[in-house]
Amino acid sequence: MSTEQGTAGPDLTAGVALDALPIEGSLVGHVGDENVLVVRRGNEVFAVTNRCSHYGGPLSDGLLVDDTVRCPWHHACFSLRTGEALAAPAFLPIATWSVAIEQGRLYVRSPRPAPARARSTHGPESVVIVGGGAAGHMAAETLRKEGYSGPVTLVSADPSAPYDRPNLSKDYLAGSAPEEWIPLRDETFYRENEIELRLDARVERIDPSRKCVILAGGDELEFGALLLATGSQPVRLDLPGGERVAYLRSLADSRAIIARAAGAARVVVIGASFIGLEVAASLRARELDVTVTAPDAVPLARTFGDEVGRFIRSLHEDHGVRFRLGDQVTKIGARSVKLSSGEELAADLVVAGIGVRPNVELAKDCGAQLDRGVVVDEFLKTSIPGIFAAGDIARWPDPHSGESIRVEHWVVAQRQGQVAARNMMGQRQKFDAVPFFWSAHYDVVLAYVGHASSWDRAELTGDLAARDARVDYFRDGRLLAVATLFRDRESLELEAGMERRVREGGFANPRP
Repeated sequence: MSTEQGTAGPDLTAGVALDALPIEGSLVGHVGDENVLVVRRGNEVFAVTNRCSHYGGPLSDGLLVDDTVRCPWHHACFSLRTGEALAAPAFLPIATWSVAIEQGRLYVRSPRPAPARARSTHGPESVVIVGGGAAGHMAAETLRKEGYSGPVTLVSADPSAPYDRPNLSKDYLAGSAPEEWIPLRDETFYRENEIELRLDARVERIDPSRKCVILAGGDELEFGALLLATGSQPVRLDLPGGERVAYLRSLADSRAIIARAAGAARVVVIGASFIGLEVAASLRARELDVTVTAPDAVPLARTFGDEVGRFIRSLHEDHGVRFRLGDQVTKIGARSVKLSSGEELAADLVVAGIGVRPNVELAKDCGAQLDRGVVVDEFLKTSIPGIFAAGDIARWPDPHSGESIRVEHWVVAQRQGQVAARNMMGQRQKFDAVPFFWSAHYDVVLAYVGHASSWDRAELTGDLAARDARVDYFRDGRLLAVATLFRDRESLELEAGMERRVREGGFANPRP
């Protein structure tokens, strides 16, 4: 994903007329080689770097909400006052700049120092986080940002420190993202922030009565508060030759597929899921012959509907992917995949993306309430005092849909990790963020806000083929979710509108 190039607008060190910046307006200029977004809110003027700290999205194309700015690409949110990253997927702050107004002219000359981190005496005696994915990592980050000074231990079964999982099926697998993009933080960060990483470590059981986590091997970790962020694991095929199939969940999985792809010419992807199709696109970028097979008649129809699903299929076909849909795999051969229709597909490499299952075993064994996931309240607390859950395993009361939902997406997991951390410190913040995800297919990115497990009406606005479209998903006359194609600002406005309506006391309403 490209980042901002070159300088834009006037030289802010030379000043601009204050009248050039309308009240409640913004402009982009530069200080040296750095582009700076200047925002006027009433009598206050703010200046921040015009690059999102996540992937460099131009904040000037985003949305201003009160004293925050939201990135158009992946909906990260930043404080205009401090530059703090308020909402995932960003966790690094952006720079803020000093503003001076002299004789009717506005000057931006130098970056402001980062605010000192507060130290808090509030919170449990210690925190243990089980899981090193999106929720677990963000919880550890947030505890330290909020000033928590007690011991923080992150236990992960993965041998690698927390990394950028969405990239594993996208740029990294395609060969366009270097290895150094993948870790979320380096070793120095964890050391300086006194976050103990227990990697390649498995939790054997949790003893809520003694408030301790027992690791395989016998080590015990006492906790004042515990976060379960154990994520999901891929559903695996149970059929002849299934041991030859590759799955993609971890960094090690992605590396293994890359290694196997180096000696392959023909690939069969089983499953027209998000992971399956992103893997297909990435392996096409490596110039491999790719066929996708799935029992579904239309890819991703259960999430987006038939019309969007057909568009996604045509997009992949335009890039050389072949589809065998409405068919089942019956056998994996040494160099082939056998289908129930009798067709045999040549395959040097087989990758399956047929869904995931939440890892709820630890929660179940310690007595937490389950319902197709780990049941949590609006504060992400489980049924066991002192134990929270976040990410793929958590089923929470969603105020936007009015349902109890579980969502398997990176940004939701990160935002839940932030809220769980604050609540472990006693802040009692409700998790009421609007679910959001994006899915990349070649140069096309679909953004989705809200959650519609089912719908009775879908309204398409615009033209999918022209890559300018929006689809609204309704049930019983209520707008539950919206998918957009190259309408980034509109997606942000919808997200902010859904938040506002719920905080004013109602569900999302139909579009006028």
